[in-house]
Amino acid sequence: MLRTAAGSATAGTSRVRSVRRIVGVDTARGLAVLGMVVAHVGLDDPGRAFPPGGWSQIADGRPSALFVLLAGVGLALLSGGHEPVQGTRLVQARLRILVRAVLLVVLGTALVRLDTPVVVILVVYAGLFAAGVAVLRLPRWALVVAALVLAVGGPFLLQALQGHVTLDDAHPVELVSVLFGYYYPAVVWFAYVLVGLAVGRSNLRSGRTHLQLAAWGAGLVVVGHGGAWVLRLALGQVTALTTSEPHSSSFFEVTGNIGTCLLVLAGCLAIGVRWPRALAPVSATGAMALTAYTGQIIAIWALDDQVVWAPTLGSFLAFLLGTVAFCWAWRAFVGRGPLEWVLHAVSVRAADVTPDELPARRGAAHAPSPDGPEPGADRSGPTQDG
Repeated sequence: MLRTAAGSATAGTSRVRSVRRIVGVDTARGLAVLGMVVAHVGLDDPGRAFPPGGWSQIADGRPSALFVLLAGVGLALLSGGHEPVQGTRLVQARLRILVRAVLLVVLGTALVRLDTPVVVILVVYAGLFAAGVAVLRLPRWALVVAALVLAVGGPFLLQALQGHVTLDDAHPVELVSVLFGYYYPAVVWFAYVLVGLAVGRSNLRSGRTHLQLAAWGAGLVVVGHGGAWVLRLALGQVTALTTSEPHSSSFFEVTGNIGTCLLVLAGCLAIGVRWPRALAPVSATGAMALTAYTGQIIAIWALDDQVVWAPTLGSFLAFLLGTVAFCWAWRAFVGRGPLEWVLHAVSVRAADVTPDELPARRGAAHAPSPDGPEPGADRSGPTQDG
């Protein structure tokens, strides 16, 4: 039987302690999921002068970027937040992340095989999530520098390689399409994870953090979209490297998206601290993001491709309001979402790495060591339950 360092027998799940969920993070994730609903089954309105390209244009690319950036925040919270775990707790966090990534690959591949018109992000998401294990111990400045390197260099790498490799953009499952695909190229999109991880290493309940996120977000929006606009005027044309169009994965799109994500997250965190109940429907959706996203893909498959290619106001509202209502009710009366429960249970069980307690040797003294706890003792604090 496995035991804690104090010697009492416990269930495996009790060793991976959890703290309260952060309402603002769940709310931002809920907005990302609902934004993807708009992107997939929302009404097109390209004729609008403001915003350019119509309201549907806002939901093109940005919700998925927010979804991935929040994966980085989740990595940080799973590994201690602004007080990173060490030792055994760090091993547990890494195991939980890797097991979740494997389960997401399985689920994502199954959803891709449904062959809906939606480009399923989950396999790429899983790869980015797993890659985050390698950078959990980096300080915030190093994470930001690495994100900048990817945002600047990644688009050039894509331009150099995309014409020389075979890609299945509609079904990003195999490694080459995950790394270099058009919609979610991991060699660029890992920048979102790195920024999210750096954000998650901050105190997300602090008003000062909220203000800093908002300030950085506004500045990055100006650099991204403003920079692309200035270059378009200066060059007299738009190129693949200077555009900020959705899914272009250019430096300017990535920078603008990160800025937008930080602004959204700052607003959600600030409101979540003050009026958490007002955000309950959307935060419940974010707490069940995997279930909501999967249900959306399955519903599109079960109904017809026309809900994507020729949506009506009725079908759009049914998806949008149905998602929120289901998640809100489930969270209120049941708790953790069904797919979230599977990820939690399997990953926590796999992370149960505390060794068996060895029997005392004959004649050994039982006095505590003057040098501190035994090597197997648990010294770390609680981690955020993802």
